[in-house]
Amino acid sequence: MDSTQSPDTADRGADRRDGIEFQGRDHRSARHHDADGTACVETPAAIVDAPGSEPRLGLVVLPPRTPGTTLVAVVAAPLNPLDLLIASGTFHSARHEEPYVPGSECVGIVLASDRYPLGSWVYGESEASPDSPGAFATQALIADEDLLLLPDGLDPVRAAAVGNSGIAAYMPLIEEAGLRPGGTVLVLGATGAVGQLAIQVARGCGAGRVTGVARDQAALSGLLALGADAVVDLRADESAEELAARLLAVAGPVDVVLDGVYGMPLEAALQACAPRARVVNIGNPAGATAQVPAGLLRGKQLTLSGFAGLHVPLRDKRAALTWLWTALAHDELKVEVRTAELEELPQAWRAQADSPHHKCVVLPSGAHRRHTKQPEPGA
Repeated sequence: MDSTQSPDTADRGADRRDGIEFQGRDHRSARHHDADGTACVETPAAIVDAPGSEPRLGLVVLPPRTPGTTLVAVVAAPLNPLDLLIASGTFHSARHEEPYVPGSECVGIVLASDRYPLGSWVYGESEASPDSPGAFATQALIADEDLLLLPDGLDPVRAAAVGNSGIAAYMPLIEEAGLRPGGTVLVLGATGAVGQLAIQVARGCGAGRVTGVARDQAALSGLLALGADAVVDLRADESAEELAARLLAVAGPVDVVLDGVYGMPLEAALQACAPRARVVNIGNPAGATAQVPAGLLRGKQLTLSGFAGLHVPLRDKRAALTWLWTALAHDELKVEVRTAELEELPQAWRAQADSPHHKCVVLPSGAHRRHTKQPEPGA
């Protein structure tokens, strides 16, 4: 990517709201003191000015750290579909009319904390808002309960890459749907970052047969190397009944459906479900509505639910992250990662909007040059 900056970035003035100051110029993190003498941190950051706008590079003044919060040097911050959805102003649970720093998760190094040792590696989540800057910055202030110590020896970029995406794969399959060894799994939207991880989670947790469904035929073929037994392509001119027939022919009646698309593909998948199948929805790029016949739902005694990691506290995600990070440590989990500098975020943002078949991780300026890999224990 080209390292370019919006031409109007340097000309923007300061915008201060609730102790958080947004500036237009890009320069290194620096400390200064508020009028009462309290130390604050200025940090380069991405800023979304209004719903529907792309992020620009600027400067944010973080509020002073208080008990119960930790200041983190951000090493790796994944770019998630959730970040784009919130910024668009169309997300069901959050809309921000004022400027804010996006970024919902990161891996970084503790700079100041009452709970975590200085210099320790942590994984953190942030609910980005105008009052609480997110992770797309060189430094972030994160609540202590939204941090976990990272296991020794993990590559921070890969550890970050499987955070939000891995949770959206593992928790619906294993904790919500209760996938059992030998069970059959159907993954709708299988070529995205979450879908690719879901294929591997299902296989790693003992699924008997795993089938991936998506539109991109070239990307679908790559799922076989990740553990899929079969793949099914979505066709624009196909009815739900026609797709259901193809799903049954390839996958057989399925016990668990991870639905990342909704709309017509879900309607077809319901017809391909085995009795008492569990269906969990995690996204709806194929449409905001789907027809669910009452007779089908009751006749097969299906369980249909939704999962949104945003509403799950980090403490409840610990088991999922432990499984994911352990699989990474044993080289049992594959994730294609592409990295971008903080100033390249606008280009990465546009690429993410096109639903790429990889995970983008933002590396704030300078952080990755010093901390590309977490040291092994005793090193």
